[in-house]
Amino acid sequence: MPGDNISVVKLTERQVRILNGRHFATVATVNPDCSPEATVIWIETDGQYIYFNTALHRLKARNLLRDNRVAITVFDPTHPYRDALAIRGRVELITEGANEHIEKLARTYTGYRFKGFRPGQTRVIVKVTPERIHLQ
Repeated sequence: MPGDNISVVKLTERQVRILNGRHFATVATVNPDCSPEATVIWIETDGQYIYFNTALHRLKARNLLRDNRVAITVFDPTHPYRDALAIRGRVELITEGANEHIEKLARTYTGYRFKGFRPGQTRVIVKVTPERIHLQ
């Protein structure tokens, strides 16, 4: 199956700093008609994987369930031409701990609790294994 031989890229300290810098990122997924879908997200990394969070009913989650390829861009607005990342990778969707994760991201980005929970909504952590990273 294509993508089974994933080559994992190691994140540098500079890349980790950009990813964990409370900068909004844009994630692109592939729609069923092969057109791109781009969405602004909150993002973080543990130094190996990149994480964001979404609701399972959202288009990006449905796209990722069908095609696990993703592209992400993120930049530091104080140095947008020097500290900008373009990342390509593959994802895994994780439900365990997803509600806590969105709370953590909300507090990081807004300073407040997450206010977007809806009745019956299932949250997922999107775990990105980076395959290519371009640093400007």
